[in-house]
Amino acid sequence: MNELLSHLDTWRPVRVLVIGDFMLDQLVYGDAERLTGDAPVPILRVRRTTHNPGGASNVCANLAAMRAEVQAFGVTGDDPEARLLVEELTDAGINCDGLVPDPERPTTVKRNLIGLAQHRHPQKMFRLDYESDEPLPDAVIDEILNRFDAALGEADIVAIEDYNKGVCTEGLCQAVIRRAKDRGVPVLVDPASITDYSRYRGATAITPNRTEAERATGIRTHDEADPDHNAQLARELRTRHQLDAVVLTLDRHGALLLEGEGDPVTIPTVARAVYDVTGAGDMVLAALLAARANGISWHDAVVFANVAAGLEVERFGCVPIPLERIHQSILALQDRAASKLRTLDEARVEVAAARREGRTVAFTNGCFDVLHAGHIQLLKAAAKHGDLLIVAINSDASVQRLKGEDRPVHPEHDRASILSELQSVDIVLIFEEDTPIPLLETLRPDVLVKGADYSREQVVGHELVESWGGRIELIDFLTGRSTTAAIERMRNS
Repeated sequence: MNELLSHLDTWRPVRVLVIGDFMLDQLVYGDAERLTGDAPVPILRVRRTTHNPGGASNVCANLAAMRAEVQAFGVTGDDPEARLLVEELTDAGINCDGLVPDPERPTTVKRNLIGLAQHRHPQKMFRLDYESDEPLPDAVIDEILNRFDAALGEADIVAIEDYNKGVCTEGLCQAVIRRAKDRGVPVLVDPASITDYSRYRGATAITPNRTEAERATGIRTHDEADPDHNAQLARELRTRHQLDAVVLTLDRHGALLLEGEGDPVTIPTVARAVYDVTGAGDMVLAALLAARANGISWHDAVVFANVAAGLEVERFGCVPIPLERIHQSILALQDRAASKLRTLDEARVEVAAARREGRTVAFTNGCFDVLHAGHIQLLKAAAKHGDLLIVAINSDASVQRLKGEDRPVHPEHDRASILSELQSVDIVLIFEEDTPIPLLETLRPDVLVKGADYSREQVVGHELVESWGGRIELIDFLTGRSTTAAIERMRNS
């Protein structure tokens, strides 16, 4: 885990070429509260329509959220939906120069009708598919490959995302794999649900789910993901199709990794409150691509992908997950994360993740030596001023300089552990300096919270926070509650 976190701390943007079936997902929302008068058919009164990248487009969007430079290669129709798709991808920072318009086929569109009845949760009613799964003509394949060749020289890694819509023919896949291997560029494949994987022969790695692997090998596994049978699946795929690695995704059981001639390793995932598994496979491929291109080992790349896919299934629909959120979730897997204690670099990652999601950051600081009701009131009030509350505590040496040689009563890690048990606190930091100025400069909180025994002008760092548009909040103390008074009463007794 430490090695993975080290790589995430030095993460670099990578260049990824994505070849596959590019789709447009349309979500048509409306009210479904009555039937037609001439038949028992629901009526959807449309309120709004959204357009999202789907299929290989979703892989691209996920990669862009992980700071990759992405170029798309495939085919669209010559229609308004193609223009919508290109616009969505371009807005996400994706290069669409490799998408070839073919007037003889429609842009693949998945149109989902989503109805709301009696103000309840929206429910998918129906889906309309506009697509062609006819193999691409040779002229279109040649044009895609010409554009691919022009971009391959600067690529770190290549993806094939196959939904069996006619783009990823054996000729195209083999040409892409051969060209990439000649240049030493890895190729990762998310295969279609088909019975013959020969089109992917010679790729670096393949990422089927268990059901897809069963179809491709003819081997049935036990319902509870028996490790021996899953290993047999992975070995058969690797040997039959001359692959370097196989990542077999196993839903709630995580993933099985087979690398070379080594023993298969099952990598568990974190239990999630699953809302929607749509796009989880796309996320696995995107995360593996970004991780491998960053030099992360196969094992840690699968850990990274498991975490990313787990975050994806907690969202409704296909939603790109920012790198910062994945990084934050991996931090939470560490045992010490249970204490909420973070280094400044780790806190910076969590703050960036919160900001990407539109959440506000509140900050307070102090010794928090002998915790009392006044502290609790301050922290509960501080938490109401932000979505993420950071509590910075003075180190033991800093407390001694501020309060005297007989303080603190409790050492810094004990104080951090006690604060971590409070529901209102999200992150705990320990700082050596006499003031939290370095922390404020790095984290740039939206709200700086202190007790009302200070005036605004007396709050250390108020000028800094206000300089970037933040604000100061002063919280009333409970009368007669203080650490110094508590210690004095204990001494007198």
